[in-house]
Amino acid sequence: MTGTCPRCAASPRLPSPPEAYAYLLGLYLGDGCISWVGDRAKQVWALRIACADTWPGLVQECVDALRAVRPTNRVRVLQKQGCKDVNSYSKHWPHLFPQHGPGKKHERAIVLAPWQREIVSAHPGRLVRGLMHSDGYRGVNRVRRDLPSGVHWYEYPRYLFKNESSDILALCGEALDLLGVAWRFNKRNELSVARREAVELLDRHVGPKY
Repeated sequence: MTGTCPRCAASPRLPSPPEAYAYLLGLYLGDGCISWVGDRAKQVWALRIACADTWPGLVQECVDALRAVRPTNRVRVLQKQGCKDVNSYSKHWPHLFPQHGPGKKHERAIVLAPWQREIVSAHPGRLVRGLMHSDGYRGVNRVRRDLPSGVHWYEYPRYLFKNESSDILALCGEALDLLGVAWRFNKRNELSVARREAVELLDRHVGPKY
């Protein structure tokens, strides 16, 4: 729980490395939370990211990102039912993720600070990777076509990102725009990347979960 905080310095600076922070920001916005640890008077917080057991590679990426952003803080991986709770304790998580607040994310405004936007503008692919690794996936869509010659099925890969927060959906869309990836809303709470060239471009930044 020791170590300096880049946002608490006399001259605040960006978290480093910025690409790891952008990825961790995506994980936090998707499947993360910040909560008290022990005696509140000590002002210690836990950043917790829920990672499905199905994707061990994603668990390791989460661990690596936490260690990169807060190298002096211990990272714990706790087994829960169907998932792993990857967490780290620090007094500074609310400073690094000012979106923290009471209640659920989709019940409050989620707005990036100017310094966070600076990082995302430079590393939009890392933010999208974190978002997709938490609340998205790359799958295969099957479409049925009834033709004179009979029923034909077509398959194509696509990305879906689902979140109940319209603000987080908008942040994902803005980052995709920065990457030049075409997307659209598939549902009220879900956006889709389905055009072949868009999927190929996003594959360079995300790819299938592993």
